[in-house]
Amino acid sequence: MLKKTCLITLVFLVACTVGPDYEKPNTYEDSQVAAALNLHGQGQNIARNWYAEFGDEPLNRLVDISLQNSPSIKSGLSKLKQARQTVKINRATYLPDLSATATYDFSRPSENIGLTADTNYLQIGFDASWELDIWGAGRRLNEQSWAQYQESAYNLRQLQVVLAAEVANNYFLLKTTQEKLRIAQNNLKLQQDIFETVKQKFDAGLTSSADYNQARYVVETTKAAIPALEYQMKAYQNALAVLAGILPNEIPADVIETKRNPVSKAYRFDTKKLKNLPADIIRSRPDVQAAERALAAQNAAIGQAVAALYPNVSISALFGWQSSAGSRLFNHSSEAYSYAPSFNLPIFNWGKLRNNVELQKEIKEDVFENYRQTVLEAIEELSNAMVSVEKEFETNRAQRRAVQSMEQVIESLKIQYENGLIEFSNLLQTEQDLLEAQTNLAESNGKIYQDIIAYYKATGGGYNN
Repeated sequence: MLKKTCLITLVFLVACTVGPDYEKPNTYEDSQVAAALNLHGQGQNIARNWYAEFGDEPLNRLVDISLQNSPSIKSGLSKLKQARQTVKINRATYLPDLSATATYDFSRPSENIGLTADTNYLQIGFDASWELDIWGAGRRLNEQSWAQYQESAYNLRQLQVVLAAEVANNYFLLKTTQEKLRIAQNNLKLQQDIFETVKQKFDAGLTSSADYNQARYVVETTKAAIPALEYQMKAYQNALAVLAGILPNEIPADVIETKRNPVSKAYRFDTKKLKNLPADIIRSRPDVQAAERALAAQNAAIGQAVAALYPNVSISALFGWQSSAGSRLFNHSSEAYSYAPSFNLPIFNWGKLRNNVELQKEIKEDVFENYRQTVLEAIEELSNAMVSVEKEFETNRAQRRAVQSMEQVIESLKIQYENGLIEFSNLLQTEQDLLEAQTNLAESNGKIYQDIIAYYKATGGGYNN
């Protein structure tokens, strides 16, 4: 009866876990988030490979290369594997430890110390020790390491989201620059045609040197802008290479080719679906989930600190064989065993341990505020992205109408100038306005892609998948 009582008491003690149990923070209700973002909650589905919706195969291939080969992704994967190994290590920390030992000792003392004798001693056996996890320090350690492993997994996912967005963003910046270069080159041809007309009139004495020099100035100014655009193209190619973890000359040829450019026209996107998102979209973001797991890990650290205030109980034991002669080592008479329970209660370092508990609580408060900040920044990012997409489409429509108007005006004024009906300054200003309008439209076309990328990134890069 006494043995059963002791066993039940031991099981009860080992099952005890001190410190606060973790509860997920409820900083902002889903209804508050939905109201703040004006979400409709109709559950728009966003795939993890959201970038495939652009229908641009070179982009898809480049993102896939980046996700497989990027140094940042490989580093994040290594951190995840490290965290997994830590989980395995910590699971064994409070389990019984068993080791095999073998010892041989021979000693011959000096003859100058009196009567002496040689000693010949052999020992083989097993050592066992077990620190009882009475107060749950081991279980809290396992909680912490598991939460840190989950945090690493979410951090890796966040890296993937950010990388895909960065690759797509730089890809469309490259395409925007290529389109601006095409526009500049086309306008240069137009400007050179106008310059030839002015030159002919100047040579015939029908126009002033001011008109001649103004026309030449416009041509040379456009020529001067082209090298800068070519440099920007190369810079974006280099940036894509770094993101993909490859050398610049290893970028797929179709990524940098200019025959087919998606930025040459505005991307078709239904802005009405921007807010068709569930209220928990913020909490589903990997960076928010990583911050929440960091909070869970720190909560477990408090439990470990509290457990250190309580007595520590451990048991050690030895079983084996001891003999002065190898031939008798495994005889029954050579068997030996011992056991030694120990009890340790902190007294003089109590203040240190107590202060550590308070320290861990303060660290948890800091981690909580980081979590809250992450949530607020996520709400801000998604809100800005939705507004930016909507407003850019409005801007784009106005820019497109401006270009259409200027293209019609320039053709009309060119004919009028050739017939001597208007001053050259009128044609010159209109041509400059056309170049500016076409460039602005190209930038707006590119920004639509960039804003949609920012929107997908703000949603967490995909959910319900």
